[in-house]
Parts: sequence; C-alpha cells; structure tokens
Amino acid sequence: MKNRWNDKDAASYAAQEPVGLRVYTSRLLGAEEDLVLHGGGNTSVKGGARDVFDREIDVLYIKGSGWDLRTIEASGFPPVDLEYLQRLGNLEKLSDSEMMRQLRLALMDPTAPTPSVEAILHALIPHRFVDHSHADAVVAISNTPNGEKRLREIYGDQVLILPYIMPGFILARQVAEATRNLDWASIKGIVLMHHGIFTFAAEAQTSYNNMIELVSLAEAHLESAGCVTAINTADYVPDVETAKSLAALRKAAGSKFGAPVLVRLDHAPLATGFASLDNCADLATRGPLTPDHTIHAKAFAAIFDDDPLPGLQQFEQDYEAYFAAYDDGSLRCLDAMPRYGVWRNRGMVYLAGNLKRLKIVADITRHTVRAIQWGEAIDGWQALPREQLFEVEYWELEQAKLQSGASRAEFEGQVVLVTGAAAGIGRACVAEFTSKGAVVIALDIKRGFADSFEDAAVLALECDVTDRTALEHCLQQGVLHFGGIDVLVSNAGLFPPSESVGEITDATWDHSMELNLNSHMRVLRASLPYLINGFDPAVVIVASKNVPAPGPGAAAYSAAKAGLTQLARVTAMEWGADGIRVNVVHPNAVYDTELWTDSVLAERAARYGLSVEEYKTANVLQTEVTSADVARTISTLAGNSLAKTTGAQLPVDGGNERVI
Repeated sequence: MKNRWNDKDAASYAAQEPVGLRVYTSRLLGAEEDLVLHGGGNTSVKGGARDVFDREIDVLYIKGSGWDLRTIEASGFPPVDLEYLQRLGNLEKLSDSEMMRQLRLALMDPTAPTPSVEAILHALIPHRFVDHSHADAVVAISNTPNGEKRLREIYGDQVLILPYIMPGFILARQVAEATRNLDWASIKGIVLMHHGIFTFAAEAQTSYNNMIELVSLAEAHLESAGCVTAINTADYVPDVETAKSLAALRKAAGSKFGAPVLVRLDHAPLATGFASLDNCADLATRGPLTPDHTIHAKAFAAIFDDDPLPGLQQFEQDYEAYFAAYDDGSLRCLDAMPRYGVWRNRGMVYLAGNLKRLKIVADITRHTVRAIQWGEAIDGWQALPREQLFEVEYWELEQAKLQSGASRAEFEGQVVLVTGAAAGIGRACVAEFTSKGAVVIALDIKRGFADSFEDAAVLALECDVTDRTALEHCLQQGVLHFGGIDVLVSNAGLFPPSESVGEITDATWDHSMELNLNSHMRVLRASLPYLINGFDPAVVIVASKNVPAPGPGAAAYSAAKAGLTQLARVTAMEWGADGIRVNVVHPNAVYDTELWTDSVLAERAARYGLSVEEYKTANVLQTEVTSADVARTISTLAGNSLAKTTGAQLPVDGGNERVI
C-alpha cells in the first residue's frame, strides 16, 4: 500500500482548520479502493467549537452520512458534542434507531448531515485523529479459519484484535469494555474481525501512516503466502446468444425486483477466471468480504449455468429459505433478486435497480472474488455465518429506509438506444433520457464523438448503422454493458443536396435510401430480440415534416422518410402483440444542429426576405423549435404518459400550415 502523504499538499490543507488535515488524509484513504468502497470506512477528528452562548465546546467532527471519503469536503464532517457522545457510550443499552436519533440531537448544527453510525465509538477512542477502513487484505485474512492467529503473528502487540460484532452501539460498547484498562499509547490500531481496522494518533499524518503501515504488513503476508499468484484468470468472448440470454435474465430479474433493472456481464480475465473455478459455486455462496456488503450485494451469489434462468429461480428459493430461517416475524422480506451471480465459465453478472447501485455491486464483487481466492490460498475462505450476515442485511436502520419509499425517476433502470447521437436531435435525446434516469447506448458514425460523453450513463460507440455486422456488434456490446434495450430512438439520417427529380443522381438517391430508410430497418430488426425482453418497450422513429408536406428539390429525402413512416406503421402492427409500441415524430425547422450554421441560416432567411429570427419562427405558433423540444416529445412518446399509444405520427414543428 503506497503512502501518498505529501508535505506540500498537507500544508495547503492544514490552514483550513479545524478539519483541513482531516479532509486531506480522508481523501488519501478514499483514493485507495483496497481500503474503502462507496462510502465505506469513516474518519474523525476531535476539536473545539463555540456554541451560541460563546462557550468553547469539545467537538467530534466525523464523516457524515452520504459522504464518500474519496471526495469528502469540510462540510462532510458534521460537528457533534463530544461529551454528549461519551455519555451515550456509558449507557448500558441503546437501540440503533434511538442512537441515530440521539446523534442528531448531539449535532452542533441541526442542518448538518447525520453523523456516522460509529460516532460513539470514535468518541470513546482517546486520540484526536481516528481512521477506519475496510482494508481488503486485513479483512480477507480475518475471513479464514486461522485468521485471528495469523493477524496476531503479523501485528504482535501493536494491534488489539477483537471478535466481530454488529456496527452501531453494541460495537462501541464492545470496544469500550475491551479497552477499559488499556494503555492506548501501546497500540497503533484495532482490528475488528470480518469488519475492518482502526488507527489513531494525536497527529493526522501519524494516524494515516499507521493505517498504511498496518495494511501493508497484511498485504506482504498475503504475497509471501503466494496469494497474489493464486488468482485465477481466463478469457471468454461473448457472442450474440450470450447477449440475448442476458436480456432474458434481466427481464426475469426485474420481475423479482419489482421494477426495471440494469444487468452487466463482466467477462474480464479476473471475473471469468473466478467463474471458471471448479468450486466457484461453493465459494460464491459462502459469504461476502465484509458483512456491510450484504446491504448492497446480499449475502450470497446466484449461480448461472448455460441458461441462466433456472439459476435465477434457484436463488429466489434459496433467498426465501434464508429469510425464513432467521426472520423473527417482525421483518419485511426484501426483494429476491440477486445482486451478483457467477455465470460458469463466462464471468460475473451484476444486477441493480440503477447505474449507481450497479457500480457499487460491481466494485464490491470484484474485490470479493479476489479476496476469496486469497483466503482459499492460505487456510480456506470462511466468512461469517449466515445468521450474522442476515443481522446486517436486515439491520433495523436498513429496514427503516424501506419505509421512506424513495421515488424512482421515470426511466430509472431502463436502457435507451439512440442512433445519430453525436449532435442535434440525437444528442438532445441522450441528454433528455439520462436526465430522467435512463442509461443510453449512443451510436454515431462520427469519429471521436464518444470522447465528448463523460457520463457513465452513456455508452457511446462509433457505428455505421448501414453496416449490418457493425450494428449488430455494437448492440451486443451495449446489451452486455447494460443488460438489454427498452427504448429505441431511430434517428440517424441526413438531408441530401437539393436536386430535382429530373436531375437527381443515383448516388444521391441511393445514399438517402440507404441511411434514411434501409438503416432504420436494420436497426429495428437487430433490436427486436432485445426489445421483446424490454421493460415497457417502445420505439420512436424520427421522420420529417416532408412526409405529410414534401417540398420541391427534396425527392430523395422525402421518399425515404415516407418509406420510413410506412415501415414504422407496419412495425407497430406486427410488434404490438409483444407489447412494443412504435410511434413517429415529424420534426421541422430544427435549426440548432450542425447542418444549420450561422451563414446558412442567414442565407436562407435572406432568400425569403426575413431576418434570421423571423425565419426561425416562421410557423403558426411563431416559436423556435429546438432539438431539446423534439427530444422531450420523443421521451413523452416512449414514457408512461402515452403507454396506450402506438402507430401515431406526431408533428414537432410549431404548427406548419401545409401539415395542418
């Protein structure tokens, strides 16, 4: 583990008292995925603050709920009355829900985020700086039959090793009892078996250095035991049938989750290597790296064979039996959808209700399959018994969150395919759907366009949609990445040069037909196997005002768009039995695209004796039509508002007299 302390950087933070250095070293810890993942771990610093009566109060500044150590700021450390916390720690009994209420009462600022569930524990440690991580190496060693013995050999007397106990008040009490007569100056840290490691010191740098040193010792032990070379790797190249199976799995999993979900196949060498182990099913169902992970990823994995659907059903049965075995009659059973699965010889499958959760599950699983193999290489992987994992997954604080009934964005968990996504209407559609919770597979022929999308919700792929092979490969990539396709926005097209029928060239005609008509047929055909397994599947075809109201000089464009509209109408009739809606939009005079440069607009406006603004608003409503306007119309057609509409053609033109 590399020590990332930098004196120059530290000095710039030190001036930001009282929590400047606390922010600095917290970010150093957060930058290491092998220490903390997605809000895991917590840090604190003790200091002072003045209350409304101008009294100096001893305060604990501790990581607040919802903050990630990797990006935490000063406002992420709510100030809590230290004496109040210490008095809470002296109580004999306190439920976790009551503890959280008391933590909010102890806040110096009632608008601050809720303090970490381990605030009392931090308060009881008599050092100014306290760091806590879920270091992979330390926890992996503790998840073995001889883990405690190995950790004592690694650390000697410089670390206190305590048995696992649930986070919260009872953990604080355990540490308080174990350290009642302890000389705190004699140790550098505390290891909580199956949970993580604490370090502490009067100075930020010392506490941070202690963390890096102790974790490095654990890593060195694993390396000397041959664990690093024990990681199995393998290769697997998915085909189209794998993508179709994944889409079917996603649809079935969503029915168990109760909403649309995202699914990803990880076929990287580490994932496929684990899935290729003869005993992968046994290993993946023994338990997670740390019990906290059950909150995000459940206590065990699903096991998938060639056809993954029976494995999904088996997981549901196993999960319901797991719940029945430990429920005391007061709990509400969570959904029976696995969060990760082993697809034998292919890789790891991740499942979640949205992109944020999908990333959390993926990261946790990648770290877990590596740690499992470390544990197997020394004494064998032995996580906590399922009863204790159940206590964490069904922790009263987590059950309370269920009652809040958090709302979902309109397209959350859904996958949208947009062609012609680099600019104009296509790019506006990408922005519109992602703003409403969707993830997007964005296709365009424009070289380098993918670099303009930095959002993880967008998988941007360079693709010539007139090339059947390239198109099918890109759809396969998108499905393996997000799990399926729910909405198709077939938008790719071009406006060819103006030519009269008597002068039109074969090249102009053929190119317009190929892109403005034929490519849409190919996209529809290639998308069908995925749309059939989509959630509320819908197709929106971007045609043109030239269909109901063509103009001279645009025969190649108008004929192609008219054919496209007829294709959409027939598709609506054929696909309706599968619940797939197909609708058409007819935009007109959308000028905020790459085609309409300032000079072109000025030239066109002058031809009609109009100013640019008059030209742009030359419609019945006398309003400008933008790409975003068209995108909003498309998302409305694809969404629940018009769930009973198919085969419709909707103008988006501000009102065109010839169309009306």
